Amino acid sequence: MTTPYLFGKPFRCLYPALAIMGLLLFSCRTTKPVQYLQGPIDTAALSRINLPEPLIQKGDLIGITVYSDNPEATAVFNQQMNTTLTAGAAAGAGTATSATGATTQGMPGYLVDDQGEIRFQLLGKLHVEGLTKSELEALLKEKLSGQYLSNPYCNIRFLNYKFTMLGEVTRQGVYSIPGERISILEALGMAGDITIFGLKDSITVVRETNGKRSFGYLNVSKPEVFASPYYYLQQNDIVIVKASPKKPDVSEQTANRNFSRAATISSILLSLTLVFVQIFK
Repeated sequence: MTTPYLFGKPFRCLYPALAIMGLLLFSCRTTKPVQYLQGPIDTAALSRINLPEPLIQKGDLIGITVYSDNPEATAVFNQQMNTTLTAGAAAGAGTATSATGATTQGMPGYLVDDQGEIRFQLLGKLHVEGLTKSELEALLKEKLSGQYLSNPYCNIRFLNYKFTMLGEVTRQGVYSIPGERISILEALGMAGDITIFGLKDSITVVRETNGKRSFGYLNVSKPEVFASPYYYLQQNDIVIVKASPKKPDVSEQTANRNFSRAATISSILLSLTLVFVQIFK
């Protein structure tokens, strides 16, 4: 029986090179990362959502729109929002807000200053730090009723809701969202997920409320993360994803890259040498 040409002499010379390349490929396999939400999920216990209303903090930008039975009288309290929006559209650019809470061109809303106050039309300075949106609405309703407006109510929103992602995520940075609620899983998705060296069971959330700093620890590899008070992020939260102790340092990563390049070049040179040896012997 004749040997097929595929296994003839012209191809046998490639066997050592193929074996070496295969060894290099299998030796470079990456570690399988830990999956999210492993194990059974207690849907009865974890389906209840306990979402605390965020508190107003220093540096927050708040949008306040006032309504009442008299639209003409109400317009006085909305002129800041209206004029800044109009001016911003005309200029085509946004500008910063002053430290006193007065808003400049292109930036509607009320900035909570370093004293935790805003300056509101006709009412002057109001201390709003530590209040929820519903508490601020009640405060404004109390001060505007009777003397200024009939049956007033307000629509209040955070205009600069943001959080920070650091550590072992694909895209670190400060993220702003148009809404006022985001979960840790959604935040990780926005940041491009945890890297292969990140620990899903060691995520730290740094939160500041009324001048006090608290720390929460999340394990997104377990369903119990849904029950954590830190599962939903709040305004200005900082999320830090820790790195695995097995992650190589900078010098080790450089050495690994150099070794990989050297191994690749060596395998190519070896392959070429074996080819020429077999052909010309």
